[in-house]
This record gives sequence, structure tokens and C-alpha cells, in this order.
Amino acid sequence: MTTDITVFSGHGHPAFAQDVCRLLGVELSPSRLSRFSNDCLQVQLRANCRQRDVYIIQPLVPPTQENLMELLMMADAARGASAASVTVVMPHYAYARSDKKDAPRISIGGRLVADLIHTAGANRVLTMALHAQQVHGFFSMPVDHLSALEVLAEHFRSRDLSKTVVVSPDFGNAKEANQFARMLGVGMAAGSKRRQADDKVVIDAIVGKVGGKDVIILDDEIATAGSVVELIETVRRYHVNSISVACTHGLFSGKAIERLNAVPDIVEIVTTDTVPPPVGLDRLSVVTVAPLFAEAVRRINCGESISGLFSDEVTYG
Repeated sequence: MTTDITVFSGHGHPAFAQDVCRLLGVELSPSRLSRFSNDCLQVQLRANCRQRDVYIIQPLVPPTQENLMELLMMADAARGASAASVTVVMPHYAYARSDKKDAPRISIGGRLVADLIHTAGANRVLTMALHAQQVHGFFSMPVDHLSALEVLAEHFRSRDLSKTVVVSPDFGNAKEANQFARMLGVGMAAGSKRRQADDKVVIDAIVGKVGGKDVIILDDEIATAGSVVELIETVRRYHVNSISVACTHGLFSGKAIERLNAVPDIVEIVTTDTVPPPVGLDRLSVVTVAPLFAEAVRRINCGESISGLFSDEVTYG
């Protein structure tokens, strides 16, 4: 690790930033967020940035708009302070879900916010699980796109997986579910899903063999938990043995906690720490991806390849 690195954190997930800095062996540099009487924000970076590689750690989590504005102002401040480079470390990119124009006269928010991050002064983005492959192309700067699948798979490997199947809520996530299933050496199935509203979906059937199996439902993100609960209702009809749930981004917004706590046959809910963990969710296990992000930052800083982190066989510490 070279010494010309300065790491800042927004208010989105400071505990995660502290974990990354501890693994890197560097101090988390201070910053100050203040608010004017007219409700406008002001950000001050309180450490030297001149000719240093600056890393700003900030997932876009609720309050999303406030955390986004803080991130943009931090990047702008670093650029204005003559940073050699500005890397936005964004474990969760909330606007990735706004990736297409599926209704008249709407904005493709994922591309718009990517443009704003670039305009603010970011030279590179380090993120995880962007929801859809095309979102990677929204950014007009290098993007290192990490995956949590190996970390999640390691959590399940201590179990007896002889009768296990990984189930994706829909065909859109089937590629990741298939990769996860191969990591565990098990089969894979997918739900046939139709979305009726943001928190309302219909899953008509399961494509693949799930009867008599231990099911692991895998999704990239759980927000309102509408898809997961609907999928559980569907797989029940196939007389499965047990049901576990795994995801990268566990937002658990709206009525998600209430919905999931009301489902008695969930054995475990596994998520990562890309976003702050929820309070009050039963049967929750949180696995950390901070070592993966720390290793990616180290490699970026040292000019080493990041692609090795995408291998199924990679180890990191």
C-alpha cells in the first residue's frame, strides 16, 4: 500500500468505511457536513488532498437524495483541493434500478446520476452488484464492479447442500443465481415473475426442480420484500424442505421487515454490509464485504489488476 491515499466517508455508512480503513491500515480522514438556514448543504474535507489519491466511501442509501448530494459535494471538494485522483467507493448504487425507459416521459435516473458523479469530479467508481449489466455502461469513467456471490457462498458451504437448489425470483437474475449455484455445486431454478407495482409482483410458477429440496432464494437486492414473499408463497406449493433467503443489498425498506418476520418458515436471511443493517429483522445474518472492497482499493492504489477479484477461486484478506 502506498502512502499517498486519503479516505473520507459520507454519512451513508460510516461503520463500513471504518472497517475498510482498518483493513487497509489507514486512518479515516474527517469531514464536516453542515446545513444552511435555507436547507442547502455544505461539505468540508478536513484533511489534505493535494496530489493524493482520494477515496470517498458512500453507498446511496436512505435518505438517498441527501447522501447523493453529500457524495457529489465531497467529490467536487476533493477535485477543488487538487487531488491526484478521486475514486468514489459506492457499495450500493440505488439508482441502478432506474436503468431503462419503460414508461413515457420518465428519466433514466441511473444514467443521469452517473453523469452527475462524473461531473462532480470522480475519476473512477468502485461498486457492487449493479442490478443490471447495462448500468455499467452509464458511467463515462472506469468502473470496477465487484460481486458478493463468493462471500455469500462461503456462508452456506458449512451446510449439508446435498438436497439444495438456488432459486432466482425471475429470469433477469438467473445468470447470477446460476453462478451462485455453481459455486455451491447445486442446481438452480427461477420464478416466472410479472411486476404490477413497485411493491407488488406475481410469480406464476417455478421453472426447475424444487420439490423436496432445501431452497436458497437469491436476489441482488431486497427492498420492500414483495418479490421474496411472493416467491416463498409459490415455492411452498412444491413442498420444499426449507427456505433460506440471500441477497447482496439488504435494504429492507417499507413493510419489508414486517413482511419477512411474518413468514415463519424462513430458516435464515443472509445479506452483506453494503448498506447499514436493519433493526428488528428476525433470523438475519450479515456477512461482510469490507475485505473485498479494501483489497480492491489496495490494488487500485498500487496499480494492480482488479480482474483477479472476479474469479471464483480468489482469496483475499
